[in-house]
Amino acid sequence: MPLSNVVILHQDAALLVINKPTLLLSVPGRAEDNRDCLVTRLQENGYPEARIVHRLDWETSGIIVLARDADSHRELSRQFHDRETEKAYTALCWGQPELDSGSIDLPLRYDPPTKPRHVVDFDQGKHALTYWKVLERHAEHCRVELTPITGRSHQLRVHMLSIGHPLLGDGLYAHAQALAAYPRLCLHASMLSLTHPQTGERMRFECPAPF
Repeated sequence: MPLSNVVILHQDAALLVINKPTLLLSVPGRAEDNRDCLVTRLQENGYPEARIVHRLDWETSGIIVLARDADSHRELSRQFHDRETEKAYTALCWGQPELDSGSIDLPLRYDPPTKPRHVVDFDQGKHALTYWKVLERHAEHCRVELTPITGRSHQLRVHMLSIGHPLLGDGLYAHAQALAAYPRLCLHASMLSLTHPQTGERMRFECPAPF
């Protein structure tokens, strides 16, 4: 597959920083017809050494970093594991939060009966923490900045749902009005800050949301 609408924001000997489009897997799926993904496209178009470090959901767009050698992959993976990276997402959520900012500290787990959904579970869920801030208020929705401290699957989507403000266009978690309000999931990884695995330089990448 060609790179198509995959945009390279930065590249050097150690890493690639990509603006991943919506409706593209980060890594291959289990089914044979789910082989098309970001890492495969890069490997087939001039970057055979590309290695995934972290993932974005299929529907989520925005900044994702890949390593170009084993040592860089190990170091970047460690930074994500030890929460030394900083991430921010831009989203559109349904309704009007009473406050302008806040935090959501609710444990999450995968829910096999409703796969691939995740749910809040105080007994078996894993710790998950998200900070949110309203950037703009509109008639029926808000533009918000979401900052995940942990990196659980579907964390931002389930956390915003849990406080009554599902993301627009979210086919898994939004109610009918929020789902119909936008033709795609309104979640975009808009900022990533990390330490370069070779030089030690602190780097910050930004990419505005397309919605």
